Amino acid sequence: MRKLILSFAAIALLAAGYYLGSNRQAEPTVIRVPAQPKAEFASSGGAEVTTATSAPLRSLTTPTSGEVILVRDGESIQDAVAAASPGAVIKVMPGTYKETVYIDKDNITLSGVIEQGKYPVLEGEGVRNDAILYSGNGTTIENFYITHYKGNGVMGQAGNNFVIRNNVVVDTGVYGIFPQLGKNGIVSHNILSGIEDAAIYIGMSDNVDVVFNQVFESVAGIEIENSRTALVEANYVYNNTGGILAFVTPGLPIKTCGDVIIRNNFVIDNNHENFAIPGSIVANIPPGTGMLIMACDDVVIERNIITGNDSVGIIFTDFSLATNIPNDPESEPNPNRPKLLDNIMRDNGNSPAPVVRAFLAAQLETRGPDIVDTVGMDDGCINHRERYRTFGLDKYTECDIDTTANVPSYTLAEPVPPRGLENVDIGKLTYYGVCAGCHAYGTRMIGPPTQVIQALYMDDPAGIAAYAAKPVKKRDDYPEMPPQGHLDEETLLAAAEFLLKLKN
Repeated sequence: MRKLILSFAAIALLAAGYYLGSNRQAEPTVIRVPAQPKAEFASSGGAEVTTATSAPLRSLTTPTSGEVILVRDGESIQDAVAAASPGAVIKVMPGTYKETVYIDKDNITLSGVIEQGKYPVLEGEGVRNDAILYSGNGTTIENFYITHYKGNGVMGQAGNNFVIRNNVVVDTGVYGIFPQLGKNGIVSHNILSGIEDAAIYIGMSDNVDVVFNQVFESVAGIEIENSRTALVEANYVYNNTGGILAFVTPGLPIKTCGDVIIRNNFVIDNNHENFAIPGSIVANIPPGTGMLIMACDDVVIERNIITGNDSVGIIFTDFSLATNIPNDPESEPNPNRPKLLDNIMRDNGNSPAPVVRAFLAAQLETRGPDIVDTVGMDDGCINHRERYRTFGLDKYTECDIDTTANVPSYTLAEPVPPRGLENVDIGKLTYYGVCAGCHAYGTRMIGPPTQVIQALYMDDPAGIAAYAAKPVKKRDDYPEMPPQGHLDEETLLAAAEFLLKLKN
């Protein structure tokens, strides 16, 4: 039985100075970051982000075997993956590659070679669903320009010890970079824009650092969902609908979100119109939101620069913000024990979105605050309260800490073991690692709720498996499902059987 799509970790700088002749069949594409965002860096903090390549990188690396496979323009990256042994480094030369890449082996380094601004380009042409999928341990994905896919730029499916870095991801549909059900990973030095859900989406994962990325013109910039021990640091997040999010989605297999540190980020002018798929959870984000913390516990927001967000700088809320979320008894709705440490907040709340205006009207206010807690938690804390315009923080106390500098990283010193398939329910693992990325039990995410699928298929797991392998668009109010034909029939059937047994 084929494994779930595997792997994702390492820091491979082999691309520098690695020039290997030219049997290329076409002139490679030259990719340049737009001039306008660069011009904004000097006043908003982007300069610090773009020059951060000299900053210390986390120690997580992908083990290599010494095997190097070269892919030239006109050749297939997927063929190279098929030929690779675990531990191989696959070097991809500049050119345009029109394919989906499935990585189903451990310790694969997929490394683009950039020559004088010329990238290896993964081109979806608006017809392919995903650019790169992996489902294992110890994979690095770096130095690619990924564009025009309908589903995801890079998606992890239950892979641990991953590194995704130095990629440009533009207009890839639902998610840009999406590690799902992974442990111990780094997402760093990527540039992402034009994503209709979350540009960087950490889903049901643990021990992940999201650092030194540049994210703009998406609905959600960086999203930590149903995840724990996540560090979001030194990112430049601007002109999204909502800048940085940490929240619980009810109905997912993992019910909690917590221990999230959001520090030293530039969260600037996140006023983009919300162009999310109607009915999805992120469609509820008010334009002009700097940060949104919904039902996620023990979130520390420290030393960020949060300016120019027209609705509000930071929102702490429960599930009431999202009117389309059903009750999940196992998901506690409150954002418990928030900590606010020495942030710089200026010029927020100047033109609040309608949902925020409605809340403000009850407070006899017209301008949005720097910080609002719609629940009125009594276990939060804030330092230097007098610096900010706040609502709902009356019960917050002074914090007993000034900094989280004692936590330089949430990645682990040693790689974690792979999610072995010998002693695990393959249906459960597949549902958690693949299906739950788009389907929650009673909640609409990207695809229909699991509860709806159960009602449609009743006792027909084979029907679900067949549809997942070769889906066709059935409903105008949902996007087309990406085919999961890379999974074998036994795996798909096991996932379908598990799905039909779910209770919440």
